[in-house]
Amino acid sequence: MFRASGSVLRTIARGYSQNAAVKGFTPLFDRVLVERFAPEVKTKGGIMLPEKSQGKVLEAIVVACGPGARAENGSTIPLTVQVGDRVLLPEYGGTKVNMDNKDYVLFREADIMGKFD
Repeated sequence: MFRASGSVLRTIARGYSQNAAVKGFTPLFDRVLVERFAPEVKTKGGIMLPEKSQGKVLEAIVVACGPGARAENGSTIPLTVQVGDRVLLPEYGGTKVNMDNKDYVLFREADIMGKFD
């Protein structure tokens, strides 16, 4: 799996906050747009893995967030994730979105399993 340090994640987050493909898109309510990490294509020993044997990557980075869910009284409940956060996704679900030949996935915040520090 992909492991990144805090400084690397901050650099990645700065890049996403300035991403032109996503700047024109804002998710509504409690939806979160994420980009999955690329799957491992090589083992530690240098052996190339075929596409069928690569595992599904469940980690992603948040690219864009909506303002939050609506409460019954009309107030907005803020999201717990922000742009640049590294999150754990469920194995199935989400809506695939393709912008400028890049693949993203749109999830509800409640579907996201957790957030890495």
